[in-house]
Amino acid sequence: MTIAARLTDALDYHLPHRNPKMKQLPKTTNPVVIRTDFENQQAWETICQLVRAPVREGHEMFYAYVEFLENSDYRNFTKDELLAIVPDDYGHSFLFVADRAAVISPEFAILAVDLVESRGRSFRTIPSKIQSIENNLSLANMDFEEFAESVDKDGIFRGFPSV
Repeated sequence: MTIAARLTDALDYHLPHRNPKMKQLPKTTNPVVIRTDFENQQAWETICQLVRAPVREGHEMFYAYVEFLENSDYRNFTKDELLAIVPDDYGHSFLFVADRAAVISPEFAILAVDLVESRGRSFRTIPSKIQSIENNLSLANMDFEEFAESVDKDGIFRGFPSV
């Protein structure tokens, strides 16, 4: 074995996407909100409550059809580490991440991550907009890009500008 091959093998062992023992994200009926920060249980519960809450738009009520993934195996995972463990046949085009930044943010700004069109592209969103994002992306009414390009100056999606 050459030195380059041994170095590649050594690097492969430490990269999550190349480690065969790394647990892949589970296949779910609905897109996930994955918890990667386990330092503040109250913040996690608040995030879950806000995402579960129905949102009224006009005379319609909208719900986020998501599954909450709370597994300490994913503690402190970065976006890139999460991308590396998404199965090839994962049935959703995006996922949401309740990471350290979301937990410490006064608005609990959750990370939304594209898994298909611009894999890895991301933006933050307030929990009360998860319903709109999930509904529209799951039904392919809108593209991830449309939400990502409508973030405020601080990079957080709070809704589309009023016309």
